[in-house]
Amino acid sequence: MRIAIGGAITLIALAVAGRRVFWLFRLIRSGQPAEGRLDDLPRRIWTEISEVGGQRKLLKWSVPGLAHFFTFWGFTILLLTVIEAYGGLFDDDFHIPLFGHWAAIGFLEDFFSVAVLAGLAAFTVIRVRNAPSRLERKSRFYGSHTGPAWVILGLITAVIVTLLVYRGAQWNTGNLPQGQTKWAFASYVVSRIFSGLSHDANENIETAFLLLNIAVIMGFSVLVVYSKHLHIGLAPLNVVLKREPVALGPLATTPDIEKLMEEEEPIVGVGKIEDFSWKAMLDFSTCTECGRCQSQCPAWNTGKPLSPKLIIMDLRDHLFAKAPYLLATKGAGEGEGAEAPKAVTGVEEDAHAHHGVPESGFGRVPQPGQPQVDRPLVGTAEEGGVIDPDVLWSCTNCGACVEQCPVDIEHVDHIVDMRRYQVMIESAFPSEAGVMLRNLENNGNPWGVSPRTRTEWTEGLPFEVRILDDGERIPDDVEYLYWVGCAGAIEDRAKKVARSFAELLHTAGVSFAILGTNESCTGDPARRLGNEYLYQEIAKANIELLNETGVKKIVATCPHCFNSLAREYSSLGGQYEVIHHTQLLGKLVEERKLVPVTPVESSVTYHDPCFLGRHNKVYTPPREILEAIPGIRGQEMHRCKDRGFCCGAGGARMWMEEKIGKRVNVDRMEEALGLDPDVVSTACPFCIVMLTDAVTEKKLAGEAKESVEVLDVSQLLARSLAPAAPAEPAPAEPVA
Repeated sequence: MRIAIGGAITLIALAVAGRRVFWLFRLIRSGQPAEGRLDDLPRRIWTEISEVGGQRKLLKWSVPGLAHFFTFWGFTILLLTVIEAYGGLFDDDFHIPLFGHWAAIGFLEDFFSVAVLAGLAAFTVIRVRNAPSRLERKSRFYGSHTGPAWVILGLITAVIVTLLVYRGAQWNTGNLPQGQTKWAFASYVVSRIFSGLSHDANENIETAFLLLNIAVIMGFSVLVVYSKHLHIGLAPLNVVLKREPVALGPLATTPDIEKLMEEEEPIVGVGKIEDFSWKAMLDFSTCTECGRCQSQCPAWNTGKPLSPKLIIMDLRDHLFAKAPYLLATKGAGEGEGAEAPKAVTGVEEDAHAHHGVPESGFGRVPQPGQPQVDRPLVGTAEEGGVIDPDVLWSCTNCGACVEQCPVDIEHVDHIVDMRRYQVMIESAFPSEAGVMLRNLENNGNPWGVSPRTRTEWTEGLPFEVRILDDGERIPDDVEYLYWVGCAGAIEDRAKKVARSFAELLHTAGVSFAILGTNESCTGDPARRLGNEYLYQEIAKANIELLNETGVKKIVATCPHCFNSLAREYSSLGGQYEVIHHTQLLGKLVEERKLVPVTPVESSVTYHDPCFLGRHNKVYTPPREILEAIPGIRGQEMHRCKDRGFCCGAGGARMWMEEKIGKRVNVDRMEEALGLDPDVVSTACPFCIVMLTDAVTEKKLAGEAKESVEVLDVSQLLARSLAPAAPAEPAPAEPVA
């Protein structure tokens, strides 16, 4: 009888779940190509081991990380009990051949059963303490499907409880695969509850709870493929298929713009859900709704409508709602003869599109009767858009979401892909960003000033800066080309950084040259805004110029220039050895070519630039420089290093007004001022501008002491090399 019942439950569940899995496979496969997802296989295998097996990313948050670690490994080890359960349908004395009777196996199974229950208790406490009904936007679960999450927790609990009950009964009947050993400690404890019952009663309990355990496992399997817990199966795939740069670095895609422009109707970026790659669709389906990305997002934390989690959820819900049309269209294209169905309407098919969240710029429920197939991917509430424009343009590209995501979703790439379509096809973007783009086209810099001003920062230096003439190759006696960047050459505060760095190089005896008026913007603001065409035009011109000079080694003070030159130009043919100025200065200090001697008696906190830190994993050199300066008392902000908080300038936000919520730079400066520092230091000209603006605002409001400074690491190092001011002579004593 129990064979028939167990078999029927299993067959029905596998049929329902299998149908859904096949549907998901076809849907994800319908996406556009994504190249290079299996390159560097040994590295990918190690990533799989560390992130899936070792739970590396999850353990960044210790308590929930440990809870998930034990739950993951609990389910992995407890697959042995699933084999034993099905074996028990056929044979009361079943055990896994070769090792299934070992007492150690019984201990492992019971240990992880208890560990999973402990993990579930931790998850329960975490969800109660972070309930969005109480904390609202402050909860990382805000907007997530909390109901199904509680159902899942209940089902997992039921799996473990039914397992321990039937194992306890098996201990009493002598059917426990490992025999009556107290190594199976949890089973033994449960067995004491039934020890006063007869052998037959224990057999009945064993049978009932064995079947119940199988039923719960099968029910769990069905629910998983219809819920956010798809990540149980999809996360290992998503991790091994993620792009594998060192840190976040370059954007995932560099479309061949010239080739696209030859087409009659060129499509750049993503304008419809079906324009996303299959990897993007896998990302959408893998989201766990954990909200780690949301909790770290500078836009969300300052009251803006952008939540990386909700963007992915909204795209997933729209993808699933539009799936009948996509699959039918794909099938017809493959010769299956299927007609695309009549467009499904949104309210029935996209019931979760707004996740129960007040309408504030994300996840719009379409208007009644509005076909899913006709919904704009980016549009306002009135237009029924899936993603509101305010959401799309709030992103700073800081990469905190990607860094924190435990299943390696590539939020920034998807946001930029949608921006590309809006900018290049729809010409729909914030008006002030248009001024920046025109300045780049006409003057080669976002400020729009004449290129002739690019060498003004060198005036007054106590030495001559070598400037390469048109067509001149870099001399053999010049070690580095110093890429000054637009900010360093034009913006007054950043000019001071360029001067300090040049003086330090001169002091250390490092030869360098600059391009002067021939230098142009790297194109980073255009690319991050979404104007890939302008970026590539600028980048190709720069690559041609750099190749003409024969440059091999470049140093840059701007992390955005550093990232473009080192990480993004390579896809367009520009291969250079590029170093950030803090890396070079750190090396010079280590080699004692620069020796800080003059104490800088200041309390200093360091702000990690996103494009230096998360995007390129350069955390140590700036800190080592500060540690080498005598007199400096370093303090770390709570949000630092890979969890550092953005200044608000990235993603071309430097050139757009911040009209919604609190200013990101002000939020960051408030955190810094909470440490009562004398100096807020950083290593990026954009950060210098944003943080200086914020501290000026705080000074005017009387919320910061007048002496607080925002300085680049190089400026502090330069101060420590300057001779101390001579002490004033003591007044002569009067002659008696």
